[in-house]
Amino acid sequence: MTKVMVPTPRRRPFGELGLAKTVVAAVDEIIELYRSDDVPWVIGYSGGKDSTATLQLVWLALEQMQAGDRTKPVHVISTDTLVENPVVSAWVNRSLQVMGEKADELGLPLTPHKLTPELADTFWVNLIGKGYPAPRPKFRWCTERLKIKPSNSFIRSMVRQHGEAILVLGMRKQESSTRARVMAAHEAKRVRERLAPNGNLPNSLVYTPIESWSSDEVWMFLMQRDNPWGYSNRDLLTMYQGASADNECPLVVDTSTPSCGDSRFGCWTCTLVDQDKSMTAMVINDAEKAWMEPLLALRNDLDLADDRELRDFRRMNGSVQLFHDAPIPGPYTQSSRQRWLRRLLEAQEEVRRSGPPEVSAIELITLAELEEIRRIWVVEKHEFEDSLPRIYAEATGQAYPGKALDEALPLGAVEVELLAEICGDDRLHFETVRELLDVERRHRNQLRRAGLFPALEKALTKGFYRDQDDAVAYARRQRDLAKEAEEWAADGAYRQPASADTGADLDSIDN
Repeated sequence: MTKVMVPTPRRRPFGELGLAKTVVAAVDEIIELYRSDDVPWVIGYSGGKDSTATLQLVWLALEQMQAGDRTKPVHVISTDTLVENPVVSAWVNRSLQVMGEKADELGLPLTPHKLTPELADTFWVNLIGKGYPAPRPKFRWCTERLKIKPSNSFIRSMVRQHGEAILVLGMRKQESSTRARVMAAHEAKRVRERLAPNGNLPNSLVYTPIESWSSDEVWMFLMQRDNPWGYSNRDLLTMYQGASADNECPLVVDTSTPSCGDSRFGCWTCTLVDQDKSMTAMVINDAEKAWMEPLLALRNDLDLADDRELRDFRRMNGSVQLFHDAPIPGPYTQSSRQRWLRRLLEAQEEVRRSGPPEVSAIELITLAELEEIRRIWVVEKHEFEDSLPRIYAEATGQAYPGKALDEALPLGAVEVELLAEICGDDRLHFETVRELLDVERRHRNQLRRAGLFPALEKALTKGFYRDQDDAVAYARRQRDLAKEAEEWAADGAYRQPASADTGADLDSIDN
């Protein structure tokens, strides 16, 4: 007997209400919630479909209200990580500008804000300056610095001023199973109609007006309702075409939000996913986007499966830590950081030359970031060769536009070359002597040389190994001694060292 497969009927968009009545109900709900208190609203806007639909609903509600009822501010915040996909970044920046102008024209209490990370938190300052390796799922250092901190800082400022804030987000339950679980947990804790507490930000509530909408319903709304601040939703649809993923980069306010580098609106440097499918699709499907190929190539070079050859065998503090009897790699080495800077500047120059007029002055890295990287290299890492201006000039063909260093360097370029020649292939010896010279010079003119000896000791501790093998062997001996000491303590009895070598190790530790 042949089994007949009966297709499951698809749900009609917006159910029995239809589009028009659903929008009216959503706008009425927004008006009611807006009037119910004096708490300011903060709308997360990424420029993608969900945040655009949410903002359009709020805008329509404000337009329908009498001027006397629009009594509290509505802030629209968009977080620019400074490594956004350039196409989307330009789209969002222009949208915020048009939005602000239209809101002023209509007398709406709506103000757009573009947020950026603090200088010390930017992607390139951490990767090229401090040497943080490219982000990985188990070392996702970028999300907190680039996204969470800027948005949370703004929301906290609203809470300090007004005592409370309502965060309006374009989150939908159908985006993912993870998002549905998070929203369900928030829904169970709602303190009043449609408002849920934000567990990560005290005195802030979350409102999600399109939480039950599907992706198709969002697009239907955007295509049939014109953008009220005069931007083109059809151009937005064009940006989405050709991508494999259909979700966007939302406003990130906690670490439960999944990485969006695999989506349309991720950071172009994102290495938290296997491949930047969105940028790849843009380059392949649109000849006018071929200028982004240098960015895609740099991103792929950052995404190394094994980057240990590019990283120091010591951790950031100079210690050697073992995992499965092998050293845990630390930050990028000096040569690796210099290489990433050169690659970035060369990519920037190539994009400026080959791209359309609107990217002829694009900044993949800002001058402020370059200055901070230079400071970190010279001051914190004691790399007083001051190589950044030279690399900039070689990569761009232009003189470095930054200001001169405020302090004299211990050695000139000729003396540094001579020191490197004397040290030969012993890189550890060169780095140790260089740091000792820099530490002494920084304390030379101080009336009280507090901290001099600890700084000298730190430099010697970092560089007293012969090489990586010697450092790893020493770390293993230290581990074995610690384990043996624990066994002694557990036995409650003192035992002599098992060998002369172990005794020598104990003596060296004491000294």
